[in-house]
Amino acid sequence: RRNCRGNPNCLVGIGEHVWLGEIDENSFHNIDDPNCERRKKNAFVGLTNLGATCYVNTFLQMWFLNLELRQALYLCPSAYCEYAAGEGIPKDKDYEPQTICEHLQYLFALLQNSKRRYIDPSGFVKALGLDTGQQQDAQEFSKLFMSLLEDTLSKQKNPDVRNIVQKQFCGEYAYVTVCNQCGRESKLVSKFYELELNIQGHKQLTDCITEFLKEEKLEGDNRYFCETCQSKQNATRKIRLLSLPCTLNLQLMRFVFDRQTGHKKKLNTYIGFSELLDMEPFMEQKNGVYVYELSAVLIHRGVSAYSGHYIAHVKDPQTGEWYKFNDEDIEKMEGKKLQLGIEEDLAEPSKSQTRKPKCGKGTHCSRNAYMLVYRLQTREKSLTVEVPAFLQELVERDNCKFEEWCNEMAEMRKQSVARGKIKHEEVKELYKRLPAEAGSPYDFISLEWLQKWLDESTPPKPIDNTACLCSHGKLHPDKISIMKRISEYVADFFYRRYGGGPRLNVKALCKDCVVERCRILRLKNQLNEDYKTVTNLLKITVKGNDGFWVGKASLRSWRQLALEQLNEQDEDTEHSNGKMNGNAQNKDESNEEKREEEEELNFNEDIVCPHGDLCISENERRVVSKEAWEKLKQYFPKAPEFPNNRECCSQCKILEREGEENEALHKMMASEQKTSLQNLFHDKCRPCLGSWPQETDELYIVSQFFVEEWRKFVRRPTRCSPVSSVGNSALLCPHGGLMFTYASMTKEDSKLIALIWPSEWERIQKLFVVDHVIKITRTQAAGAAPESALYVSEPQLCPECREGLLCQQQRDLREYTQATIYIHKVVDNKKVMKDAAPELNVSSSEAEEEREENKPEGEQDPDFNQTNGGAKRQKISHQSYITYQKQGIRRSTRHRKVRGEKALLVSANQTLKELKIQIMHAFSVAPFDQNLSIDGKILSDDTATLGSLGVIPESVILLRADEPIADYAAMDDVMQGEGRGRLGIFGG
Repeated sequence: RRNCRGNPNCLVGIGEHVWLGEIDENSFHNIDDPNCERRKKNAFVGLTNLGATCYVNTFLQMWFLNLELRQALYLCPSAYCEYAAGEGIPKDKDYEPQTICEHLQYLFALLQNSKRRYIDPSGFVKALGLDTGQQQDAQEFSKLFMSLLEDTLSKQKNPDVRNIVQKQFCGEYAYVTVCNQCGRESKLVSKFYELELNIQGHKQLTDCITEFLKEEKLEGDNRYFCETCQSKQNATRKIRLLSLPCTLNLQLMRFVFDRQTGHKKKLNTYIGFSELLDMEPFMEQKNGVYVYELSAVLIHRGVSAYSGHYIAHVKDPQTGEWYKFNDEDIEKMEGKKLQLGIEEDLAEPSKSQTRKPKCGKGTHCSRNAYMLVYRLQTREKSLTVEVPAFLQELVERDNCKFEEWCNEMAEMRKQSVARGKIKHEEVKELYKRLPAEAGSPYDFISLEWLQKWLDESTPPKPIDNTACLCSHGKLHPDKISIMKRISEYVADFFYRRYGGGPRLNVKALCKDCVVERCRILRLKNQLNEDYKTVTNLLKITVKGNDGFWVGKASLRSWRQLALEQLNEQDEDTEHSNGKMNGNAQNKDESNEEKREEEEELNFNEDIVCPHGDLCISENERRVVSKEAWEKLKQYFPKAPEFPNNRECCSQCKILEREGEENEALHKMMASEQKTSLQNLFHDKCRPCLGSWPQETDELYIVSQFFVEEWRKFVRRPTRCSPVSSVGNSALLCPHGGLMFTYASMTKEDSKLIALIWPSEWERIQKLFVVDHVIKITRTQAAGAAPESALYVSEPQLCPECREGLLCQQQRDLREYTQATIYIHKVVDNKKVMKDAAPELNVSSSEAEEEREENKPEGEQDPDFNQTNGGAKRQKISHQSYITYQKQGIRRSTRHRKVRGEKALLVSANQTLKELKIQIMHAFSVAPFDQNLSIDGKILSDDTATLGSLGVIPESVILLRADEPIADYAAMDDVMQGEGRGRLGIFGG
């Protein structure tokens, strides 16, 4: 049932239904059962997703179930193990692994014997330097991590540990090239850790392997140089598998680069694969055991190559049962069978979807699998791996912490239930006695507070009735609708238990407010009649001097103003009280509203001048009859009164005349100055240092700021203030020396100064107050060439301050944050890649430039621009020169972004490696395929900062991307060499 909010006697539907009747104990708390976080019997432990680390979790679970790898890692000696054996593990210190091997050891030990349902891999992820918020390429992560692990384990003395990666994952193949002319066969043997299989155009895994080993013809421009023939000959080339590892990783190349769009894309092609894979037909030697059984399938959910979710289906090598690993959640498949299930329903939604092919017994097909892992079939009994003693002790310590947490949560649940039961009985008893019986004492209490008392999740605060009080300190009649009348017995209990006040009993209702409310209602009814009367009176033309001046704006809104006055007391009450129970309106906001109300004009104040007299503008007022004015005075007794014969304000008349005289004076002054200083007004008539005029050997200098301010006044003398002085101090240093050289004034500093003819300078000195005279003099021997002339400034250049200014400029260019640079991708040294992948951290400079180009004509005027710049100009200080210089640089080097460029936001302390990662996301070019240069200089040091490499704001960096390598042998060299070089992505 719903509560009758306007009825203070209705106590139904205020939240009491939660407490009446029997209540489930779980409703007394919001604490989950800690046993839900406990690992189930014979279940695996999950891994927390730290944001976008699902791809890491899938590989960790797959490597954990490789028992040989796990045992080898357990055998890897640890510095902490030796310390623990000697002195024991200190109980007050948490274990912090130092190396990648130690992180994996501890993680695998927890996955094996932890009591938690899932564990946190953040230590391992942090050690690799991975960004938890950015999803990396899963296939590249697998390669790089295996390479890193192999390098780390290669330093171990135990051969079982040192060679585990090669034993488990490393095979050999050979690139074989045969000359068609002489039949000479050249062979290049190479190792591999996974086979990368193209899936485009194929339906079965065996077809992909066949294409990988397919013979290639080398003809035409691609002919092979034969050492025997000593010339280029037609030849054939293919790959021969020489040996296979125990664990065969097959990478299905689902993520490919689309050259038409410049994007990476995902291929949602169905690929069929069997649980048993016979590799003998693909081997060069046919006499070995090459039957493999499927042990893991890694799945990518999602249609995009840039996002999605990774999960893994992995077979338990000890029981042969399949499990689905999805971060924290692990699901056991029924019947020891692989069930890809819903993962295949999450491909690209389109009408032209290909149907899933039918799969026979022991075969599967998937359009989301990106990696298949096969294990060499063997009859040997599965390996049993024991956790080393020191790791087991660390696991048990973690299990003890988990048990303590479970006990603490259970105790909190128990206490919450006990408190809930006590309150349950209390509420049931009090609710029965809540209604006030007829003739019995009662109290008013707010409905909001009662609802909070009945809300099990919110402990009630002390009772606060101040929001319900009127200006007389009693219960406001308008607040009755949000109050409830309860018995005195229950009210006594509430005030004893929770405190607060003031209490509002039977005598609390304010009689004065009720009487005032009745008066206001009567006046409101009378107002409608008076409004009609005044409207009719305003239609009568007033004759003689019997009328009164009233503002036209006041007449338009007088009824509304009268209503606001009548409601003023009620509104003040609401503003001062606000919400109830401690949620009162902020005092600052309330005061601000009051100030705004005070600033609003009252009735007839719209025709009062600043001096308190009648305003001079007759367009804003009109004359009303005496009868109409008397009606209006009933509602506005304090309104200013101006009879019809009242004279306007004499002071305003004087000011008006003075304003007109000043405008005329300014116009005359501007006209005279413009006529006198014609050359200063027109840029084309001013001298230039770059080509010194022959008719004079002296030129004077003023700041460009003065010129622009003066021009602004001359063009708009009635709107702008006249310029009275020439402030040349901004061009001088604190020592009084000039801040600019002659050479700089002809180039980058030319926009900060204006050159003045000697004759014009004499007129300037008469018209303005000049603080400092700055002059440049040319001296030249008779008959000498113009190039031999010497230029001397007065005052002379201050070398120390000039050097400081230049250093400051260079420092500013090297110390920047979130500045824009431009990456220009070049193809064949002339073509620009027009389309690219979605960008990260791309600035909106194109939109800004459009807005600048589309500005109104007036805003392109130099005077218009100077309005803003002038306000920021500083007076005599060293910083002002830097301000001038920065503005000059910014205006002269503004880069216009051309098509095919991308703008990136960078900082000076950012490394080149971090920039390459940004470029990778913007252009879909891997870091190792990027060749960057700036102003002809190659950028190659990945650890150097952009500031140290000379990359400044607005720089343009050229990007040349390496094309895919057709030659197999060369490709293998790149993969072997770059694979280790790219380990920098893990933070070194």
